[in-house]
Amino acid sequence: MSETPLSFSLPKQLLSLLTQEHTNRIQEVKELGDLSPHWDGLRHDVVSHCNHVTGCYQELLAELEKVSASSCFKSSTSKSDRHLQFVPTNLHTQRMEVTSPDSTGVWYDVITFGAPADHHQAFKHGGLKKLLRKHTNLRERCVSYSQEESSRAKELLTRMAQLQPLVFGLAEELLSVAQELNAARLRQVLGSLTEQTEQFVHALKEELVKCALLEIHNQCIANANSSHVHSNGLLCENCPADQEQDGGRHDTEYDDEEWDRVWVNVGKSINCIVAMVDRLQQQEEQTVMSPEPQEGDTNSQNTASRSSCSSFSGCTWQEHLLPLVVTLRDCVREAVGKAQVAMTFVVLQEAVDVTVAQGPAHIAQRRHAVFSQALSAVVCGVMLKLYRGLEDPDFLRQLHTVGVLAQFESLLSTHGDEIGMLEDMEVGVADLKRVVFTITEAKTEQPDDLLPTLNGTWGSFIVEVPLPPETFSSLPQELKDGLLIRVDPVLFNIGINQHQSYAERFGDCSLQERINQQSCERLKAYCNTLRDRLPDMAGIQSLADLLSSLERSIEAKKRKNVEVLWIAAKVCRKVNGVRLTSCKSAKDRTAMSVTLEQCALLRERHTLSQQHFSTALDWMRRSHLSWGQMLGCYTQSGFPVSGLDPGETPSELPQCLAPKAPRRHLYPVAFLLVTSHLLVLWLILSLVILLAKYQ
Repeated sequence: MSETPLSFSLPKQLLSLLTQEHTNRIQEVKELGDLSPHWDGLRHDVVSHCNHVTGCYQELLAELEKVSASSCFKSSTSKSDRHLQFVPTNLHTQRMEVTSPDSTGVWYDVITFGAPADHHQAFKHGGLKKLLRKHTNLRERCVSYSQEESSRAKELLTRMAQLQPLVFGLAEELLSVAQELNAARLRQVLGSLTEQTEQFVHALKEELVKCALLEIHNQCIANANSSHVHSNGLLCENCPADQEQDGGRHDTEYDDEEWDRVWVNVGKSINCIVAMVDRLQQQEEQTVMSPEPQEGDTNSQNTASRSSCSSFSGCTWQEHLLPLVVTLRDCVREAVGKAQVAMTFVVLQEAVDVTVAQGPAHIAQRRHAVFSQALSAVVCGVMLKLYRGLEDPDFLRQLHTVGVLAQFESLLSTHGDEIGMLEDMEVGVADLKRVVFTITEAKTEQPDDLLPTLNGTWGSFIVEVPLPPETFSSLPQELKDGLLIRVDPVLFNIGINQHQSYAERFGDCSLQERINQQSCERLKAYCNTLRDRLPDMAGIQSLADLLSSLERSIEAKKRKNVEVLWIAAKVCRKVNGVRLTSCKSAKDRTAMSVTLEQCALLRERHTLSQQHFSTALDWMRRSHLSWGQMLGCYTQSGFPVSGLDPGETPSELPQCLAPKAPRRHLYPVAFLLVTSHLLVLWLILSLVILLAKYQ
């Protein structure tokens, strides 16, 4: 049983990334320029939200830097501390090694930690699932754009800002060169202008612009129909809904080809300029090649002279080109104006959507904190699984083909505050679906260089797991090339304490039933994908029976049906998944679950007889043994340490996950018997005895 520096390392990296992301969002929306009052108000809301979050996270990061200098562990007594909000509670790696004289050791890993939940903000108003549901209607009223679409919009805005001055500058240079009698120079400038204009038109051929303009029009129409006063557009003059407003009606028809005509007009304008230059040069060539007039034909000579002066002088060329250049600039200006309005709408709407989706600042911070706790635990589990599977070619092939399964086992009840904890955990586990892993080559084998690093933005984080150079070189080429490894998280919850008894008899267990049902479907989907892509994998054919048993157990809706957890754990181990077990603080209920699971593994896989099962389980759970007495047997959490001195690390355990120092985390079973109900009963009996005595 060991602690891990990942308890603080990953939360600090996450806080840094979130701080930078919100700072960048502030800068992006500030660069959008002048907006209408409505959208300027939304921008102000986004900036206020991001400023608040950034200030809080910078303060939390500074506190974590101080604490992590002397500790790598957050105890259960500190789960409500504000400055430890992002740190997982009681995070430990539980490792059991089973050895025999004629075989090498077999390792079984379980990650234990307190359920990822925001104890600092508490659960008076429920957990994340309930809080986010309240903002669903607000989010539905907003147009949703993805982060990729917002990035494309920013790129287009930047491209427009670069190309428009180039086109305008070359157009002015063309007019200046038209005053010279240098056809070669004119052709050179015209070629540059044509090239830049073609790039400009190519950049405008973006379906996102058309969709955004249509959405702006629809919002203008909706706003005009409801209030008859335009206040919902980016720029009022770009909204057709304002046209003919004085006549008492609004044009609700919108030609979705309008944007295509705008950028096509730019191309037509440059084509007209090219055609005019060609025509003028042809006329000049024809004039030069025409025969000279007779000496007696004075009228013809005067006429030819005037024609030459009016057609081929520098002033005349400029006069011919000027209206066409003005038209080109007008078309470019119109296209840039519409594209800026559309892309500004996308960028701001994405910022608003992210803000609305995460809810107010306190809800966003709660979600980030819960995600941080779940992320730290799952990264710890994935790293252990990776180090243990480096010599298993099937497992390595599974990583880059299907991904890794992360099975969260929760023992929370659906009563009281633990409902809010379970709602927090459900959202935190679901957010892990957008996390991917990649394996990199470490610079050295020093512990700090073997720590994982976190990159990306909210909703698309990448965890880089460094391996020593020698180990990295033995990986499959797909993993060495940086192929992303997906994580499929599933959560199964079965409440097992007395509060769950109240919930099952008098309360509501629908939250637990829904979570188990949805996770069962996701687990089946993962196993089906694994069976389709790796049909030769060991034990893959037996998954169908286990999944059927799991489905039946969930549908049975038995009280405290721990069979759901047992079967899910079996499936997880068969597919080389990561096992994570949680209760409120990862102490009593978690210890009971882990030790029971480890004894069951000894019975099913390592010939522990049924008659010795209870003895072994009791021996694991005893609390009066010292660390020295634990050598040669098991710790309270079921972690065998035979052959290891205190503080010694198995060779397979990466140094970055090694324990800093041995600790005794032993929780007497007797404490489980002292409940509030027994105390109340004792007080009542004492009162009855006293009354009887004095009567």
